[in-house]
Amino acid sequence: AAAHRQARSLSTIPRAMSSTTAASSATDPPPVIRGRPTWQQTMIRIADPAKSLSFYTGVLGMTHIDTLDFPQWNFSIYFATTLPEGETYALKPGTQAAHDYLWSMEGVALELTHNHGTEDPDGDFEGYYPGNGDRDGFGHVAVSCDDVYAACEELQNLGIEFKKKPDEGRMKGLAFAYDPDQYWVEVVR
Repeated sequence: AAAHRQARSLSTIPRAMSSTTAASSATDPPPVIRGRPTWQQTMIRIADPAKSLSFYTGVLGMTHIDTLDFPQWNFSIYFATTLPEGETYALKPGTQAAHDYLWSMEGVALELTHNHGTEDPDGDFEGYYPGNGDRDGFGHVAVSCDDVYAACEELQNLGIEFKKKPDEGRMKGLAFAYDPDQYWVEVVR
């Protein structure tokens, strides 16, 4: 009976469309999962939370909104976001109120996942691969600002290194800075 209920409940999930179904209904939108699917976060792995939080909050102006610790599995996750202009954030990361805010906020968070021990400079951890080589899937995260050139000058004055500055390469007016783990952070207007 349980298997029958499971099979019946699975039958309500929309199936992937075959190429013939897609061709015959090219003007019909594909089915959307129930609820209100919105982009909530992107996760990157970090070696040192102090360095990464300093970069994303202190340099890029994001707000550290929540922290979840999982000592039994030796990792912690930190969430940062850009608050709407004029909004202040008074919650303490790691509290139930911060958790509630994270999972109900309108906007997108950057999840920084720290596997404990990776921050030890004397350890054998060699760093995360940032995913920007040939045939890699991950590319970058991006931040928007009013003036790319002024923002990059400020970043350079802070000692931030770049993969590409705004006037380098074929694409002018945008840049790629390195975060502490060598992920590319695109700076756009």
